[in-house]
Amino acid sequence: MSTPSPSGSRLHVESATIGYDKRVISRELSVAIPDESFTVIVGPNACGKSTLLRGLSRLLKPSAGQVVLDGADINSFKTKEVARRVGLLPQSSIAPDGITVADLVARGRYPHQGFVRQWTEADEQAVLRAMDQTAVTDLSGRLVDELSGGQRQRVWVAMALAQHTGIMLLDEPTTFLDITHQIELMELFTDLHYVGHTLVAVLHDLNHAARYATHLIAMQDGQVVAEGPPAEIVTADLVHEVFGLRCLVVPDPVAGTPSVVPLGRERPLTAGPPHFRTPPAR
Repeated sequence: MSTPSPSGSRLHVESATIGYDKRVISRELSVAIPDESFTVIVGPNACGKSTLLRGLSRLLKPSAGQVVLDGADINSFKTKEVARRVGLLPQSSIAPDGITVADLVARGRYPHQGFVRQWTEADEQAVLRAMDQTAVTDLSGRLVDELSGGQRQRVWVAMALAQHTGIMLLDEPTTFLDITHQIELMELFTDLHYVGHTLVAVLHDLNHAARYATHLIAMQDGQVVAEGPPAEIVTADLVHEVFGLRCLVVPDPVAGTPSVVPLGRERPLTAGPPHFRTPPAR
């Protein structure tokens, strides 16, 4: 399986060792994010998915190797310069008390504000466009605290969009959302990808990943074990290797993409319906 050439990728990792204090998660990790792709990172808990995303966003600095953004070590850029190029939607986002939707989305313009630069028409248009893209314009005057989980997540996406970056990093964006809001959010990300954004998301749902991603990265024990288009790499053998799950992989009846059907544990067959003891007569 071919690996995307780093020279053709705005954002890639070169032989990086990434971890927390003295606990190393990934060693000699190299991976490239294809430009204008919807890349999804999957793998079991504690395999290094979110660690990789934090490295890509500069929240974690490799102790060896480097993360390269637009041809330079990402740590060579000033913080605002990175924020003008890469947007991040973290796993847990907490809005300030009493803030409205419009004011929270407007905070996405911070990287474009100078020491004396005032709010401009360009800032206003960026905020309005971001709220329109995420269908939260009607909520602009509402307090963020009053919104449902799905609405709040859309507002956070709008704030990231207002940041006006070409690359967006999304850490488990569908966590705690019901199935309807999960699908709505995945459809939104697909729309953003189609208009030219490069998206990188960490997801737990294999079927969401296989259906919506254009590029899939499967991780295990801090390393990439497979990557490529979902139709090429999602197999029963890969799912069993990475997750230890027995499954069938069949075509999604709607999208035609791979769909993972768990087989569950093997159980002994019984010779009929369960036997229930008759209660004693009174």
